[in-house]
Amino acid sequence: MHSRTAVGTDLKNLHMRMDADVRLAAAAGSVARFLADAAGLENSVIAKLQSTVIVACTEAFEHLTRKHPQLDLDFCRYADRIEIALSHEAETSPAAGRAKSPAESAPGSAALAGVDRVQYETHGSEVITRLTKYLGKSDLSVQ
Repeated sequence: MHSRTAVGTDLKNLHMRMDADVRLAAAAGSVARFLADAAGLENSVIAKLQSTVIVACTEAFEHLTRKHPQLDLDFCRYADRIEIALSHEAETSPAAGRAKSPAESAPGSAALAGVDRVQYETHGSEVITRLTKYLGKSDLSVQ
């Protein structure tokens, strides 16, 4: 005889792989919205994070190639933050490893103002943009 056991459905980690389609970028924004809402952030903060993820996806789509046509996203919710890593294979990459505030990120970065930190990394030909939204008060300086 099988017994039923309640299983928690609290999403903390999710991986998505998508083609360059703005509808899929909107879906990624919705995942970020869900995580932020579940973390108890205010509606205005949630909306900014959602739009930031959509913009980051559409900007990353511009760097996809025929040989590497997909964007990978990893969403992680930690006790103190939400991290969204966008990664793809590319020929060229931004400066690696340096954390930046959204204000000093790449051109057009005003659209990234919904996060507290933007990091660019490279691992071989893989380019990763990591967006971090802290859940508490953030007094971070750029490293």
